[in-house]
Amino acid sequence: MSDPLGTLYVISAPSGAGKTSLVKALLEQTPGIGVSVSHTTRAKREGEVDGSDYHFIEKETFLSMVEQGAFLEHAQVFDNYYGTAVANIEEKLNHGEDVILEIDWQGAAQVRKQLPYAVKIFILPPSQAALEERLRGRGQDSDEIIARRMRDAQSETSHYSEYDYLVVNDDFDKALIELRSIILARRSRYSAQSQHLSALLKELLD
Repeated sequence: MSDPLGTLYVISAPSGAGKTSLVKALLEQTPGIGVSVSHTTRAKREGEVDGSDYHFIEKETFLSMVEQGAFLEHAQVFDNYYGTAVANIEEKLNHGEDVILEIDWQGAAQVRKQLPYAVKIFILPPSQAALEERLRGRGQDSDEIIARRMRDAQSETSHYSEYDYLVVNDDFDKALIELRSIILARRSRYSAQSQHLSALLKELLD
């Protein structure tokens, strides 16, 4: 598939780096962009809504969808499965909508093979100490789980070179500006603007 009018963004980060908060703020400030809702086998957390935060499904259903080729990417993270259904993503992109996939490096690698035009962004914490403090601040996990998340964070971060952009979430507002700048700059590229501004370009050149 040739480059579509919209842009597919793959955003990854180690757990606790603040990716979810940054993406939420980005959506509030930037029209014309949305997040693809992933499927997962993990349990629903307090406050989460099925179909909005995730599509919560059983492991057997997930594996059946894998066999049917329903996922653009899928991966096992910790003890659960996550996947991005391919339905509607390319349709949204072709209609000029930008789409964000919040996935880990394994999923990003799968997307890169199928959709090489995707723009990949990695969110980094300012330090290991800050990352551990954020994880403990959630008050959700035991010391054992936090230790495992810290090890997995290091493994996730080791794949930073596979991404197009790196954003450090030290100062939240600054990180958000950097993230928005990537989106807005992509929208100004020739392949997108030549279609959006076709009427104006015709008038200016006639």
